[in-house]
Amino acid sequence: MVRRIVDVTYLHKRDHVWWYNRRVPKQFAHLDTRGRIRQSLNTTSLEEARVKRDLLREADDHYWAALAGVSASGTAANDDQVAAVEHRYKSAASRALAVGFSYKPVEELATGENIEELLIRLLHIRDQSGVDETPKPQHVEAVLGGAERPKVCVSQALEIYINEISHNAQIYKSKHQRYSWEKVKRTSTKYFIDKMGDLILEEITRDHALKYKAWWAAQISPKDPSVKPISANTANRHIGNIRSLYGDYYKHIGEENRPNPFRNIHFTAKIKKEVPAFENEWVRKRVLAPGALMGIRPELQLIVYLLIETGCRPSEVINLRPEDIKLDAAVPYISIRARNSGAEKRELKTDTSERDIPLVGVALEAAKRAPTAFERYRDKNELFSANILKAFRRRNLFPTPDHVVYSFRHAFEKRMQEANIDYALRCLLMGHKNTRPAYGDGGSLEYRRTELLKIVHSFDAGVFEVFDEKHADWWRG
Repeated sequence: MVRRIVDVTYLHKRDHVWWYNRRVPKQFAHLDTRGRIRQSLNTTSLEEARVKRDLLREADDHYWAALAGVSASGTAANDDQVAAVEHRYKSAASRALAVGFSYKPVEELATGENIEELLIRLLHIRDQSGVDETPKPQHVEAVLGGAERPKVCVSQALEIYINEISHNAQIYKSKHQRYSWEKVKRTSTKYFIDKMGDLILEEITRDHALKYKAWWAAQISPKDPSVKPISANTANRHIGNIRSLYGDYYKHIGEENRPNPFRNIHFTAKIKKEVPAFENEWVRKRVLAPGALMGIRPELQLIVYLLIETGCRPSEVINLRPEDIKLDAAVPYISIRARNSGAEKRELKTDTSERDIPLVGVALEAAKRAPTAFERYRDKNELFSANILKAFRRRNLFPTPDHVVYSFRHAFEKRMQEANIDYALRCLLMGHKNTRPAYGDGGSLEYRRTELLKIVHSFDAGVFEVFDEKHADWWRG
């Protein structure tokens, strides 16, 4: 289900009237001493308030970028310049807002795609001129963008992107998910700055983009045979992040039609190597052998057993909460759900990832021994991956170097397919999108359990006898 997000960023309601309420970003606090900006928008309409908010937000972004540009010259004598920039931008932004326009630099208005807007602004100036038909210089500057355009470099644009533009991309992420998302963006930006310099965004040309592509091409096909090549997928991801940064920044300041110098730059990548599935015999004789997982932390053992019989992504199991494990239901099951608010919020890979999966076989026995779920690994995907890979490799539990823990998910899907389980049910249990027309809700939990019992692995009771002998005090509290 698509969730409608009403953006009230920087808006605050006081006595039914909307206000613009925004804190000065930390990186500009030494230049802009306002601390927190509060300005009445003089409207009770949320729609009108959002329009005015966007105008003021854009003006502030330009203003801070201009302050940073002046400050970057590095001399103590810049105080007068900074004060002049502050006064000029505040005045221009306020005047433009007062007459219903957002502040745009004149060079932007002079482009072909903005000619209609330019004419509207010129007519407005004409209509507002005095009896002598001489427009006021301050009014012209505000409406036609005469103040000097601020210079924003790539690193500054990234901070604006993370803190201002990408709110919707982060709103439902957990702390770790936000960290991982931001880390990738910063890594891509660092690659660009290291190779091309911290360029002014508006000065980046197609030549810069092609030179950057050429550098990545050299990493994909290095001349030195001793150098490990970078995959085309990796290069495409980092170039794509810079392309998005450039495009989203200019959309943010109202230049939706600005040509992106990184457009259509990508490398042809080979199809990603498929992760092999575990064979049934290997799982039953090696992984489910009594004592096979001894010496591994008890949480890791239980997570493995749940992965085997649910087909979940590892991140879905390690982030289960105690209330997601429904052992008292007529058909015991686990509930995979996104959390959209609070300290425990977390987004799923897709909307179709939300699902209920009956517990059968070793998964049911494992769930009985996880009354508090897996708090040690919650929101710590890397820790789980590192620990389980190390444990499996030490015990030779991977049949080939290509096998990984995700191979349990592929094995689960393969078993369902070979058992001729209904395609729609397979999609539902895997959290995949059903490409066929959907009818019904996927069937009752009892029906789902009956189908899963067709593919359940048999296992020796000694698996949990050994586990309980070693860890009974742990899971029984």
